[in-house]
Amino acid sequence: MKVTVVGAGAVGASCAEYIAMKNFCSEVVLVDIKEGFAEGKAMDLMQTASLNGFDTKITGTTGDYSKTAGSHVAVITSGIPRKPGMTREELIGINAGIVKDVTENLVKNSPDVIIIVVSNPMDTMAYLVHKTSGLPKNKIIGMGGALDSARFKYRLAEALEAPISDVDGMVIAAHSDTGMLPLLSKATRNGVPVTEFLSTEKQNYVIEETKVGGATLTKLLGTSAWYAPGAAVSVMVQAIACDQKKMIPCSLMLDGEYGESDICLGVPAIIGANGVEKIVDITLTEEEKAKFAEAAKAVREVNGDLKF
Repeated sequence: MKVTVVGAGAVGASCAEYIAMKNFCSEVVLVDIKEGFAEGKAMDLMQTASLNGFDTKITGTTGDYSKTAGSHVAVITSGIPRKPGMTREELIGINAGIVKDVTENLVKNSPDVIIIVVSNPMDTMAYLVHKTSGLPKNKIIGMGGALDSARFKYRLAEALEAPISDVDGMVIAAHSDTGMLPLLSKATRNGVPVTEFLSTEKQNYVIEETKVGGATLTKLLGTSAWYAPGAAVSVMVQAIACDQKKMIPCSLMLDGEYGESDICLGVPAIIGANGVEKIVDITLTEEEKAKFAEAAKAVREVNGDLKF
């Protein structure tokens, strides 16, 4: 199992570190355009191998995609990070060109690769990969829902004053501050609906804090977060590598599911050796359906700015 991570910045390096430490693949290749940067990150990470007890080989390369040949999974993190006050949507003009070029190079060297898209605006970048890569739709996955759901569970545990292992929850729809849809109706603490524990005020707090989770961290850090995105990617890559058939919310090309077509949006899916094994159809409330449709409308507007 060979995994490529494009972009050796904080998010990409975090992806590589978590994947290597879980010890389920033989090699991780880091790619970056900055001379020596990926090589340096790879060397630094390899020097933790004996300390952290992993045998995964991590290598780096400056733009030489021949080193990525034969990758089973590739993760695209490249692009400029979101800066304070910048929305994900504002990133589109810069990042679309980068993601398209990276995709072409990945597919050229690994025609059967499964691509996980992290670059923002993520739903639109995933859509771009669908339109330009020639890959079947089960092999293109946007990461957002896995990360947003982790942030939702963090806020739920905080509000419940409960260990996070007690909590389950899911976020679907768009990976954006306004289009995110935390499914409070499905959230539980050890199988009991969280609505039985939390006041309406606390419920609203959890939802709103989840939706601005990325922006909150950007304001605090001065750039995009990296630990949780890296961990989210590692869970998805491991589900593919180990054929775990895990249900993970992620941004997928829809063809009638949830009433939408020709758009990438976050929905629950079974992730395994083939990438997307199945999109899971869950029952939404009327309010949730309306919010999902609103999110789809907003993503379509951003998609309209793409130039293939």
